[in-house]
Amino acid sequence: MSRFPGVLALVVAALAALPAAQVPVCDLLITGGRVVDGTGAPWFAADVCVAAGRIRSVRERETATAARRLDARGLVVAPGFIDMLGQSEYWVLRDSRVGSKIMQGITTELTGEASFSSAAHARARQLHPFAAMFDREGVPAWTNLAGYLTVLDARPATINLGTFISAGGVRDSVIGREDRAATPAELAAMEAQVAAAMEAGAFGVSTSLQYVPDRFARTEELVALTRVAGRYGGSYISHQRSEADAIDESLDEVFRIAREAGVAAIVHHLKTAYTQNWGRMPAVLRRFERARLDGLDVAADLYPYTAGSNPLDASLPVWAREGGRDAMVRRLTDPATRAKIRAEILQPSTAWENQYLGSGGAAGILVSAVGRAELKSYQGRTLDDIAKAEGKDPLDVLFDLIVKDDTTGSGIMFFINEADMRAALAHPLVMLGTDSGGMAPDSGPPTAGVHPRAWGSAARILGVYVRDEKLLTLEDAVRKMTSLPAQRMRLWDRGVVRPGAAADLVVFDPATIRDTATFAQPRQYAEGMRWVAVNGQLVVDEGRITRARPGRALRGPGVRPH
Repeated sequence: MSRFPGVLALVVAALAALPAAQVPVCDLLITGGRVVDGTGAPWFAADVCVAAGRIRSVRERETATAARRLDARGLVVAPGFIDMLGQSEYWVLRDSRVGSKIMQGITTELTGEASFSSAAHARARQLHPFAAMFDREGVPAWTNLAGYLTVLDARPATINLGTFISAGGVRDSVIGREDRAATPAELAAMEAQVAAAMEAGAFGVSTSLQYVPDRFARTEELVALTRVAGRYGGSYISHQRSEADAIDESLDEVFRIAREAGVAAIVHHLKTAYTQNWGRMPAVLRRFERARLDGLDVAADLYPYTAGSNPLDASLPVWAREGGRDAMVRRLTDPATRAKIRAEILQPSTAWENQYLGSGGAAGILVSAVGRAELKSYQGRTLDDIAKAEGKDPLDVLFDLIVKDDTTGSGIMFFINEADMRAALAHPLVMLGTDSGGMAPDSGPPTAGVHPRAWGSAARILGVYVRDEKLLTLEDAVRKMTSLPAQRMRLWDRGVVRPGAAADLVVFDPATIRDTATFAQPRQYAEGMRWVAVNGQLVVDEGRITRARPGRALRGPGVRPH
C-alpha cells in the first residue's frame, strides 16, 4: 500500500465521513405503541429508545438507528411492574427465570415479609423450612443481608429484587420462638441486627404479625426496631396483627409504629377477612385517609383474589405453634392437648386469627399442596370433602395432615369478599403485592406457587378490572403497579417511562392480556405480555423467556459502602 498513499487517505476519509446514524444509537427501539408512562397521565403515542440499560429518549417519532426494533402498534408500552410483596428471596437463586413474575410483567419486587422466608437476618438460611433442599441443590449459604446480596449479585436473575429486614426473623435469631418480651440486652442485639441490615441495603423493617414468632413481639419492640430503620431512611411494612375481627386495633398498632418511629408504613395484602367482617373495607379505607390527614405516610398493597393462602398450621391457635414444629407436633399427638386445640378452634375469638372459622369451616379450606408423596391424593380437595370420604372429623383431617407432612402443607382459605377487594383495589393508596415467590411451572417445591396470585395478579388487574369491568382506567392501574410503589421505596429511577430512567419496560396487548391460573390449576403463565425488558435487556421476547439475566440486587436508602 506504500505505493498508493493517496488511495489509503481517501479510504480513511470516506470511512470517517459515514453518517453517525449508521452506528446503532438504540439497543432497543420500541415504535408505534401507546405509552402509559406510569404517572397516571393519559397515554400518548411515542417511540421509546433504550441504550446502555436506560431510556435514552421518548419521542413522537424516533429516527435513530437501532440494533433491535420492536413494532408496538396496537400495544401498550409501560414501566415494568413492581411487586410490593414478592417472596422470591430464595427462588431466584434456585431458578433464575422467575417465570411467573416476568410473564405477567413484574420486573422488580420487594420482599422480606416473614421470619421463615426472609433472607436478611442472622440465621435466615438455617431457619428456612426448605433449608435441606437448598443444601442439596447447592444454593450458597449466607449469615446476614450483606452476604445474601453478595450471593444475589453473583447469581443474577430476570428480575430486580430488594428486601426488608424481618423483625420476626431478628427475634427468631436472638430470642427463638418463645412468647415473652425481649430483655434490654436482647433488644439491643436485635437493634444492632437491624442497623447492620439497613447499612447493607435493607429498605426497612417488615413484620408478619399473625404468625410465630412475630406474633410474640410487643408493640414497643416493633417501634424500637423500626426507629432504627427510620434513622437510615427506611420504612415499616407489615402483615398486620389482624385482618379480621380485631382489624381496628391492628391498624391502631400500625399507625402507632409509623408515628412513634417517624417512618412511612405500608399494610400488606389489605383485606377485611372472614364473613362477619365483609362490607367493612370502605370504613378501613377511610381510616387510611384520616391517618394521612393527620400526617402519617401510610398506604397498602393487595392481590386481586378472594382467597388467601397459608400453611395449614396457620389455622391453629398461636400457643399451639409456639416453640417450632416439633413442639407443635407433640401437642397435636397428645390426646388431651389435641382436644384443647379443637375446642379453641371451634370457639369464636378476637384474641387470634382463627382462619378455620373465618373461612366458614372445613368447606372453605382447600388443601393446595403437600410435601410428602403419600399425601398427594389430598391436593385440590377441601377438608370437608376429605372428611366425608374418610368418615373423619374435619379437624382431625387438618391435624393429621399437619403432623404427617413435614412442610405442614399449604391451604387456600376462601375468606375475602369480592366487593371489599374491589373497593381496596380502586383506592388510590393501594398497590400490587402478589404475596408469592417467582418460579416456573416446572420448578419450585410442591407447596410453593399454589395460589393463582403467584402467576396472574398483574395480568388479572389489567384484564378483568381494567378491560372487562372498567373498575380502573388503564393509566391508574399502571400507576398502582409502577410509579406509586417506586416512589414509596425511593426507587426514583424506576416505575416511569422517561429519559434517564432504568429501562424496565413491558409491552402488552390490552385486548388479550389475562391471567390463566386458577385455584384448581394455578401453575400457568399469564398471556398477552409480548416483550419485557429489565435494565434494557429483553427477558421476554415475543412471549417467550430469554436467556438474559439482567436483574439487579437493589439496595435501600441507608446502604453504606464496605
